Amino acid sequence: MAPPIVKRYLIAFDKYKWIGLASFALVVAGSTVVAMQPNPPATYLADAALAYTGPPISFSAIGSEIQQKGQTLTEADLLSEPIIRALVDKTKLKPQQLANTIAIEFPKRTKTGELESNIIEIKYQDTDRTRAAEVLTTMMQEAVKLSGERNTGQLKSIINKINERLPAAKKQLETAEQKLEQYDRIERPAILAAENGSLLNAVTVSQNQQRQIQQTLIGIDAQIRSLQGKLGLDANQAYVWSALSADPILNNLRGQIFQLKAQIEPLQKEVRAEYPTMVQLRRQLEAAQKLFNERVAEVVSGGGNAAPLPGRVTDQLARNNLDPARQDLANQLVALQTQRDTLIQQLGNESRQEAQLRQQYAQIPNKQLERSRLEQQIILKKAIFDQMQVKLTDARAAEAETVSSLSIARPPRVIADIKPPKSVPVTLAAGAFFGLVVGGGVIFLLGSLEGTFKTKEDIRDNLKQKEVVLLGELPLLPVDNYAKNIVPVIISPDSLYLEIYEKFRSNLRRVGGSDVKVVLVTSTGTGEGKTVSSYNLGIACARAGKRTLIIETDLRSPSYCESLGVSIDSGASIEPLRYYASLSDCIRLVPEVENLYIVPSPGPVRNSAAILESSEMRRLMEDVRARFDFVIMDSNPLGLSNDALLVQPYSDGIIMVARPNYTQENVFSEAIDQLLESEMGLIGAIVNGAEDIPIVPQPSTTATLDPESDKVAVNGKGVRS
Repeated sequence: MAPPIVKRYLIAFDKYKWIGLASFALVVAGSTVVAMQPNPPATYLADAALAYTGPPISFSAIGSEIQQKGQTLTEADLLSEPIIRALVDKTKLKPQQLANTIAIEFPKRTKTGELESNIIEIKYQDTDRTRAAEVLTTMMQEAVKLSGERNTGQLKSIINKINERLPAAKKQLETAEQKLEQYDRIERPAILAAENGSLLNAVTVSQNQQRQIQQTLIGIDAQIRSLQGKLGLDANQAYVWSALSADPILNNLRGQIFQLKAQIEPLQKEVRAEYPTMVQLRRQLEAAQKLFNERVAEVVSGGGNAAPLPGRVTDQLARNNLDPARQDLANQLVALQTQRDTLIQQLGNESRQEAQLRQQYAQIPNKQLERSRLEQQIILKKAIFDQMQVKLTDARAAEAETVSSLSIARPPRVIADIKPPKSVPVTLAAGAFFGLVVGGGVIFLLGSLEGTFKTKEDIRDNLKQKEVVLLGELPLLPVDNYAKNIVPVIISPDSLYLEIYEKFRSNLRRVGGSDVKVVLVTSTGTGEGKTVSSYNLGIACARAGKRTLIIETDLRSPSYCESLGVSIDSGASIEPLRYYASLSDCIRLVPEVENLYIVPSPGPVRNSAAILESSEMRRLMEDVRARFDFVIMDSNPLGLSNDALLVQPYSDGIIMVARPNYTQENVFSEAIDQLLESEMGLIGAIVNGAEDIPIVPQPSTTATLDPESDKVAVNGKGVRS
């Protein structure tokens, strides 16, 4: 058995042999043209050398750096436009011709980066001896001149750049100094206060004053509690009572009310309430009480001239008057409360002042760091400014030292280069050999670019990588007679091919189990043999005693039921829904195979998707699932439409069909991945049209699937499959 790569190459050779032959012929023709060319004329090889040089004495660092940079030339520098232009003007040759015939070899560098030598070798080949030497002489002179001009230009560029940046550096230095000066005006006193300890002393003084105020508050609080205990009033109540007791109008009204009540009380015992004197006294009492209440409200609100009294004024506080002793104690309580409020305000001010002092002291490190940063900025700016001044002085000193980095180490010398005549047989033999290599490579490349599986081993490896079960490898089948729209089917029960499909059937039952009753057979493209596989799988199941039904759900293609001896209903394509609604019309018995039935496709029809999703199709599938032991649905390829996915819910699993030289590898892999990811019940796959299967064909009129087209070849004639 040949290796898979050899099989793939032989298949590609059979398809593209004429292209490979044409490639071979082109290479051989080219070698023949080369062999017939006359021998080239004698050429002259001129070689010369340039050397890296430097100034005899160097006092400036920039001058030495420029000389070192001049020793890092490249081939593009020596073949730059000024040098090529000078050579063209001297020799009248084309620039491209000069660039292709001049070879330059630079000295190598050691691991430390130093040059092993200072010699640059230059070679030039020409058919004219004099012109060969002239080209190298002109080239070296121009290279020496160009090197000197570049060194001088670099030095002037450095001086100009320093002069451009110097004013900006000076301005940056002055700006940094001004920032430090402005910062010192604002923050330097606080920094000095922290450094000499005066800021900490202020914090300590504030803390001592707070402690004294707190001690004083403790004494005042003790006095206030003592007075409150004696009076039974707090400070606000004492202030209100004192204010109400000190008002002369209220005192006068209190006396009147007291006198009126004193007169009314004995009269109530002697006369009735309607007595004129009692009525007059009550009216006087009510008027006095009204005036008293109005005066109390006026005193409490302040009368618009003073602040209202604090706290709630009760009737007891308003009507009862303090005696002189309690009046004095109430005044003391109010005075102590006022003093306490004053001390609390002083304590708050001292606390805030201490917090501010502490905050200032906490910010001192940041201020010191900021001042250090500003000082560092001045140091950096001054260092840059000073370095520019030094570089400018050094560059001006280097003007007198700058010279070319190249010199002529060896003038040109010319040597004749006479090549031996070429051998025609050797050239032709080499052309034939390379023609075979190129032709074979073209055939292999074109075969690789097809993107199809070449052998059954390729399909088998792809399925193994995706962990998909291989249910069987099926060969190309012969047919017993010729007809239009025929597919090869195994009608004879004694056919040797029936055993292969029986093995396919048993593998399907083993993998799918007894629950698999309805299977969907599809592929990714046309010509891959899904219909052949569906028909013959149905025959194998029927031969095994299973009541089997084949449903052609590919409504975009015509039916191939004539291969099984079943005629097509001419009216099915006109009313397909009525066709599927009548089981007696759509289900046909295959006459030559017992237990086998088929539902021919009415196609091609329009709106195939609507028919597949119709209620008639759903009822048909529900009915056949109950009436048959095994149902096979032959569907449209996945690469052409989604019809197979529309009928997938009616099935218990999907079988993918692949065929070497027909199935696109990337399309097949993508379809397998989508079926696995969406969990649509992929049972496995089969390889149709597999080779190397030991089957002895029967001696009859045979037909095999033509690998060049989607047909079956019957005695050299083609029919669709």
